[in-house]
Amino acid sequence: MGKHDKTNVMRLLEQNHAEYKSHFYADTDAVSGADVASVLGENPDQTFKTLVTVGKSGGHYVFVVPVSKELHLKKAAKAVKEKSIEMIKARELLPLTGYVHGGCSPIGMKKQFPTVIDASSEKFETIFVSGGKIGYQIELSLQELQKVILFGLADISE
Repeated sequence: MGKHDKTNVMRLLEQNHAEYKSHFYADTDAVSGADVASVLGENPDQTFKTLVTVGKSGGHYVFVVPVSKELHLKKAAKAVKEKSIEMIKARELLPLTGYVHGGCSPIGMKKQFPTVIDASSEKFETIFVSGGKIGYQIELSLQELQKVILFGLADISE
């Protein structure tokens, strides 16, 4: 593969001495998380998507779930002690997080929001998350991820 630019996600990981591997799929027509997992030969249960929500209180939350599953809104709300949560509007994503739809990473958002990763992530030595740009995927362990963001684990997918 040709030379790829470093994303802010990669810079942050390196600044915090977190070990990771990068994977690229920019030269494919993969769109959904399942497509990305397939193109990269990854297990879709080990490949995670980053979803940004807003709670009844007005607070924002980040949920990281396997691309093979959906976010269970009730379980997610319970995990962050909200009455209810809903997905934010696509147009709110970039100004809020600094990321575009399809390239949203739990790492390096403009502001660190409370983040919950699906508990199924503990079954794997490493998980894959967006590298912060469409076409970029990062593989790392939960221990390495803890060097750059605070997160909790909960059963939040269905």
